[in-house]
Amino acid sequence: MGSPPPVRGEFPWWLAAAGLIAAALLWLMVTDETYARILATVSQGIGVTIFVTAAAFTLASALGLALAVCVLSRSVVARQAARFYIEIVRGVPILVLLFYIAFVGAPALVAGWNALAAPLGLGQVATRDLSLMWRAILALTIGYSAFIAEVFRAGIQSVDAGQIEASKALGLNGWHRFRLVVFPQAIRTILPPLGNDFIALIKDSALVSVLGVADITQLGKIYAAGSFRFFETYNVVAFLYLVMTVGLSLALRGLERRLRARREG
Repeated sequence: MGSPPPVRGEFPWWLAAAGLIAAALLWLMVTDETYARILATVSQGIGVTIFVTAAAFTLASALGLALAVCVLSRSVVARQAARFYIEIVRGVPILVLLFYIAFVGAPALVAGWNALAAPLGLGQVATRDLSLMWRAILALTIGYSAFIAEVFRAGIQSVDAGQIEASKALGLNGWHRFRLVVFPQAIRTILPPLGNDFIALIKDSALVSVLGVADITQLGKIYAAGSFRFFETYNVVAFLYLVMTVGLSLALRGLERRLRARREG
């Protein structure tokens, strides 16, 4: 059985408890020398974590939208190719995809570029020129684009068919129908699950540490291995991720309430 839905107006005791724990950890980070040193070290990876997440999410959203359009197109080839991509990629764990792209896909991509560049007189590149961070971003892009494509597809299909027929009657072509009628209405349905995927991507960005990318998790792992302060280090690592994910989750709930109120109004 699932948990019962929250009662409207109910005090968020879970948030109060989380806030107390966060306040206690913040106090330790300010007053305890060990925690302060760990925070100073681990926080250097915040920028990398945010960049990897933002870059991968932006690219995955663009690719996911293109895939969703292909799935809904009239072309059988486009529909089947997009569906093949979505189903295959969704069946591969993100960690396996990271290793595959980093150590199989990246060398193949470089070899393909060099084969095309040689006849054109363009410069050759080496596999090491493609950094591990960008290999990780590419893997996360591929992995999440398949899930985001389904979000876009469901949102586009949620638009009332009468709206589309009306736009056809007005003489709008396919692109203008999508840009002016379909997408503005679909985005209200798309935004909440898209936000959930962004939060999930923040957490999955920790997987890039297996490639040695200096994100929050990797710096925490290195510090803990050298100092044997595993308890304190992973308290700080978990705290930083929770601040980002819980903060975004609360912002997303506020956005959902606004969208619901606007729809009901």
